[in-house]
Formats: sequence, structure tokens, C-alpha cells
Amino acid sequence: MKIKEFKDYFVLRLEKGEEIINAIKQATRNNKIKGAFFFGLGVGKDLVLGYYDAHRKSYVKKAFQGEYEFTSFSGDIARLKNETVVHCHVTITDCEFHAFGGHLFQGIVPATCEIIIFPLSKPLRRKKDRVTGLALLDIA
Repeated sequence: MKIKEFKDYFVLRLEKGEEIINAIKQATRNNKIKGAFFFGLGVGKDLVLGYYDAHRKSYVKKAFQGEYEFTSFSGDIARLKNETVVHCHVTITDCEFHAFGGHLFQGIVPATCEIIIFPLSKPLRRKKDRVTGLALLDIA
């Protein structure tokens, strides 16, 4: 991974073979980012996407083997207790231009993935919500 700090943001370039979510977590820990929003583009392979079933209060996950183009890649970075949480949603397309989307749980970079991270001036925190079962942003 390569990262460059600018005045108000960071540019992160993930390299071939890196796991996407873990690399974002590592970059934010290394640079002491405790809250941020991010956007990206690139290619991913062997992806696991999820859809949150609000009635069951759990994710339905689906694996996508092979390579996919990210046509949308965005999310936020927050803290849940002492752990960094990367909440990332993507839209991906296959070689026939079929699109799929959801919460990105994992994926490998087969070529490159470029991400711009906009740190916030204060930490962003998550807190477990009893009603939904999700760790929601704590903005109370």
C-alpha cells in the first residue's frame, strides 16, 4: 500500500494482493484517523458482499469469484469501542456489465484500488443499537 497525506485528505493506493478492508483499517490506524469518509475506484476479486435483512437482524452474504470493476465505492471509518470499523458499500460490474451491490465484507486487489480518505476533525463512533441490531453512528 502507498499513502500520501495532503492538507485535508489522504490518497491511498492499494496494490495487487492486498485485502481491501484490512488495508483501509491499517492505513487509518497508521495515520491516527479516528473518523472519516472515503471514496474509491479500481478492481476487486473474490469479493464478499452483504445485504442487511432488517427482519432477521443479520447480513445475507454472497461471494463473487473472479474480477469485478468497482463502479461505486464509498463509506465511512469509525470506532466501535477500541476497534476501527470500515463501513464500505460498493457497486461492482462483471465482464458482461451486470451490476451487483452491497456492503463490502472482503476482497482482494488484483491490479489496483485507489481511495481518497477525508478525515473528520473529531472521532466518529459507533454504538450497538438494540432495535436494529446494527452498530450505528453515535451522533446523539
